[in-house]
Amino acid sequence: MLDGVMRRVIDPGLNAAGRALSKRGVGADAVTLAGLALGLAGAGVIWAAGPWWAALTLVLASRLLDGLDGAVARARGKTDFGGYLDIVCDFAFYAAIPLAFGLRDPDQNGAAAAFLLASFYINGATFLGYAVLAEKRGMQTDGRGEKSLYFTAGLLEGTETIVFFALLCLFADGFVPLAAIFGTLCLVTALARVGMAARVFRAGAAPAATDPQIPL
Repeated sequence: MLDGVMRRVIDPGLNAAGRALSKRGVGADAVTLAGLALGLAGAGVIWAAGPWWAALTLVLASRLLDGLDGAVARARGKTDFGGYLDIVCDFAFYAAIPLAFGLRDPDQNGAAAAFLLASFYINGATFLGYAVLAEKRGMQTDGRGEKSLYFTAGLLEGTETIVFFALLCLFADGFVPLAAIFGTLCLVTALARVGMAARVFRAGAAPAATDPQIPL
């Protein structure tokens, strides 16, 4: 929901940093993998019940690099593999944080972590399925920045997920209720995206070239 606004705020700075890194020979794939490494390190700190500030710093640094890799790619030239690697690393990171909380305290957090992961899985399926069909129809959008995949707008997007993970780092003892709320909102987002897909991709419907919005 907030990604469109955030992109307008952060893209100028990211693009400048991306051009600077590109001139120094840094590739976008390397930035993507570094971001994943930092995110997994943050998950490790959470699993080990380490300092909240260390987990938060690593998580936020990971997401900063996740935004920066696209800026480097735009400066050096985007590749299909780079876009593929980016989405795979994103999903790995998004899975690692709930898993870390579940492993940290299986008795207290296990069920909530499983529910959150299931909601991510379902929401991710609706997102990727929509992106595949949008590509088939030649649909394009730059509302969420220049992406290798078609990004649909929704109630929960990357910005909201980063805020959620930051809250988890700050209030680890509140994981269960926070996970229940966010997981439920993920399912609402997924259902809304299915409804939007039904309107856009019904058999016989004319190919759409616009940027439809999830009605929430």
